[in-house]
Amino acid sequence: MVDKIKVGWFSFTCCEDNTIIFTELLNKNYKQWLSKIEFVHARIFRKDDTKEIKPMDIAFIEGAISSNIQEDKLKRIREKTKILIAIGSCAVLGSPSNQRNFFSRENLDEIKPILDRFQYKEKVLKVSDVVKVDESVPGCPMSETAFLQLMNKYINI
Repeated sequence: MVDKIKVGWFSFTCCEDNTIIFTELLNKNYKQWLSKIEFVHARIFRKDDTKEIKPMDIAFIEGAISSNIQEDKLKRIREKTKILIAIGSCAVLGSPSNQRNFFSRENLDEIKPILDRFQYKEKVLKVSDVVKVDESVPGCPMSETAFLQLMNKYINI
């Protein structure tokens, strides 16, 4: 028996529309993917309070990076995965989650207490600003066609 591909789905700063699309694609492709994929990280399926990042073959990263805590977690994910795929506009481009990067000094001063309270970075980063990205799926929400092409590529359908 061939080992299943170990997959993780991680969501950072975004509206999580890609997670919704991914869930719908799972509904449509479940039987075809079931024998080929093992989800080792996916909070959309179950609560996982552990800080441990398990080794995986593919990590899908949705969302931009807006805090040092998120940056550190993304770096741990990169260390534990063979392939890292940025999913959606926020992960690929930083936008629209990075809107505050373009605020005036006056607006930044106004929101500074919020940034401090939640320990947000001064600038919101796209995933490739922090780690090496192997593949990406653009769009807000992501392109279903592009995502399915990557899935088919990696699970050899």
